[in-house]
Amino acid sequence: MAGELTSMTAASAGPDPTGERDRPVRYALAAVLRRIGLVLLKRAVLLAALLALVFIGVELLPGDAAHATSERGETAADLARRRALLGLDRPVLERFWDWMSGLPTGDLGTSAHGERVSDLVSTAFPNTLLLGGAALLLTAVLSLALGCWAALRPGGRLDRLVSVTSTAVFAVPEFVVAVVLVLVLSLWTGWLPAVTLTDADGTPSSWTMLILPVLALTVPQTGWNTRIVRAALADEARAPHVETAVVDGLPPLRVLTRHVLPGALPTIATGLATSSGVLLGGAVVVETIFNYPGVGAVLASAVADRDTPVIAGVTALAGAVISCVLLLADLVRDIVTGDGR
Repeated sequence: MAGELTSMTAASAGPDPTGERDRPVRYALAAVLRRIGLVLLKRAVLLAALLALVFIGVELLPGDAAHATSERGETAADLARRRALLGLDRPVLERFWDWMSGLPTGDLGTSAHGERVSDLVSTAFPNTLLLGGAALLLTAVLSLALGCWAALRPGGRLDRLVSVTSTAVFAVPEFVVAVVLVLVLSLWTGWLPAVTLTDADGTPSSWTMLILPVLALTVPQTGWNTRIVRAALADEARAPHVETAVVDGLPPLRVLTRHVLPGALPTIATGLATSSGVLLGGAVVVETIFNYPGVGAVLASAVADRDTPVIAGVTALAGAVISCVLLLADLVRDIVTGDGR
């Protein structure tokens, strides 16, 4: 009755030339945009600090890009000219500032071999994103399914089995999982290719070559996120509205999907967003094992060459992707909890 009275009163009021009724919506939208801007600013500062550490860390390694990329027979004068050409004779913070000044325009600098860093990663990084994105999607599906399945019978045999198995699986590193997968699914059975072959454009020549790398990344993170899902569902199951739904005699599956899972989504989304960084880091190792054409090979070569612009460029791209995923997780949390601050 109160809702109908409010609706009738608003309708009888006629047009709203001053826009008073739209003002709360504008305030809410402005609050959300302000929050997004503040979060992006904080993460941009953290990313800049990380990139500064990359420059300083490479500087502390023995040798430099001029020596690592030199040819046999070059003299000390040749190395000095190469260092000057690469800018290695300047202070590291000055080189960092010059590189950062080009970052807003998409200029990732020039490698020690004279190639544009953006050209080096233009094919490799999308391949890594494909690998990591597929692994993250599969991780989300499997962890949600296993966590919800175990939550339907809390404390039962299945719940205990899922808990023990997920803990054991998470403790296994990606490279160990990759070796086992190659041994079982490639060498013993011959079902899947163990090495990735590429087409002329640098992408995998067959989708089947993605299966083993994706599984190698997915298995450990599924164990971790299954535990997060199960813990989040267990915490939410103790909420008063959930207990009321159980007392009302609603079926367990409906209680889970309608009352428990929505409240657990912020925690689940945060866990998956955190896994995105782990997946991108693990992809570097997995790509090497499966000869996958991603940034793993580019990064390994850059570290060997002490090629700071390439290392920093890959770090910047990975940091930007992880920041976007974390921002999406924050938005999911705010939407579910109604926190627009």
